Amino acid sequence: MARQTVSAAAAAAAAACLAVFGPAPGSAAAAPAQPAGTGTAAGARFVPGPCPKTPEPIAALSKARCGVLEVPESRARPGGRTIRLAVAVIPAVSARPAADPVVFMAGGPGGDTFDDLPFVVDSGLNKDRELIVMAQRGNRYDQPNLACPELDRANEKVIGFGWDAAQAKQLTLKAVKECRDRLTAGGTDLSAYNSTENAADFADLRTALGIRQWNVYGYSYGTNLALTLLRLHPQGIRAVALDSPSPPQVTMLPWGWSSAREGIGNVLDACAAQPACKSRYPDLRRTLNEQVRRLEAKPLTMAATAPSGGNPVKAVLDGGALLNLMVAFGVKPVDLPAALQELGQGNPQRFAQARAKDSLQPIGQNAHGLTESVACAEWAPGTTESDVLAAGRRAFPGWPQSVLAQVPQLPFQYDICRIWNVKDRAAEHQVATVSPVPALVISGSFDMKTGASYAKDASRTLSRSTSVLVPGIGHWVVPQSPCAQQVLASFLASPTAPDTGCVAGLRPQPFTITPK
Repeated sequence: MARQTVSAAAAAAAAACLAVFGPAPGSAAAAPAQPAGTGTAAGARFVPGPCPKTPEPIAALSKARCGVLEVPESRARPGGRTIRLAVAVIPAVSARPAADPVVFMAGGPGGDTFDDLPFVVDSGLNKDRELIVMAQRGNRYDQPNLACPELDRANEKVIGFGWDAAQAKQLTLKAVKECRDRLTAGGTDLSAYNSTENAADFADLRTALGIRQWNVYGYSYGTNLALTLLRLHPQGIRAVALDSPSPPQVTMLPWGWSSAREGIGNVLDACAAQPACKSRYPDLRRTLNEQVRRLEAKPLTMAATAPSGGNPVKAVLDGGALLNLMVAFGVKPVDLPAALQELGQGNPQRFAQARAKDSLQPIGQNAHGLTESVACAEWAPGTTESDVLAAGRRAFPGWPQSVLAQVPQLPFQYDICRIWNVKDRAAEHQVATVSPVPALVISGSFDMKTGASYAKDASRTLSRSTSVLVPGIGHWVVPQSPCAQQVLASFLASPTAPDTGCVAGLRPQPFTITPK
């Protein structure tokens, strides 16, 4: 759900870039001294080129100016391997755009930045200023691309087993090892794919594009990355907007349980606050607890069809799968009370369809290599399987140990990290960002991945921050909420005094009510 002096080569690249992107006013202030290994790269340069060829046309790219950012794979070895990161600059809709663009940082880590682009544009990010997107190192359209098709294919198969079944674990770990072996055989230094290097890439991008000042907007892991950028490379940042925050100082594997508890609890409380929902689905907490225990003791094996259709597939629904389908919004929050009630009455259809959907993995879309490198270097170190289990027991007392022993959304993660074997970076990464740069922190009350309460951790050390809680919305708030879009636009126009008035009248939408 995140981490000067310009050389002659970089200056030449910036000059070449200005011919493409237009002049930038002034220059950034000199950067403060940075800890060893966190600086930007003297040899970084932007090379104009074609836009990525996406599987489906993206309208915003038809008018974009694209290219690649070339940076060292490891800034500790500046003469080593060079990697290339896909970049696009989307023009502003306004005929008189603001001088300061906004740069977008996608979630994941490993999510496809360009796949997110339509949602970002539809949310108005480029209405009044240019929008800059860059595929984080290792992502699709980058060189190298840290996709793991081995893991995608394994994920298609594991739905036929229980969430923590031995067969699922075996398939997953085998795929992880195969992916790691393939990537390292090709010369990839997996330890170089971390939030510190990722943040330095964005700092280098600003310099290479000749941008004096920009705004930063990220969601989920993108907020973690944005905070890392703000901590290590604050120069040139006018304002930062954090959507569904994942603050580095608290983002560790056990935290998934508190986020799941908070988001699920808020959905159930919202149902109880709506008379029609409360009457139709009384005591949903008891229903949920009963179903998790029942399914973990006796999993359902079904022939299920994905919502998009196709042939039925074998799908197993146990307690762990039930929990994770909720966290991943396999069943939308508005339908969750109905789905739980139906499940308790012997109809698992909604959850079965959601489970079957996982049999249709987008092969090669996600950069699992970046996911594992970040998770294993920054989230797992300093915690143990026992810590995860303890956090699970605090979140859902009385649930089976077999459910609580796995991190929500990240099963077998400690075993994966033993295979992935990257450098421990937790001490240098799990640091709060202290900054006077204006910040907007947006959370959704139904977020089960990065719980809304983590906004407090994000904003505590940001002295000029504004926090907004949008009720009835889950993970990645802005694309789902016109009000959040208004607040973000107001913040970008006036970072120290955004208009948040629309939030006061918001309520969760009515839940789905099925006939009795």
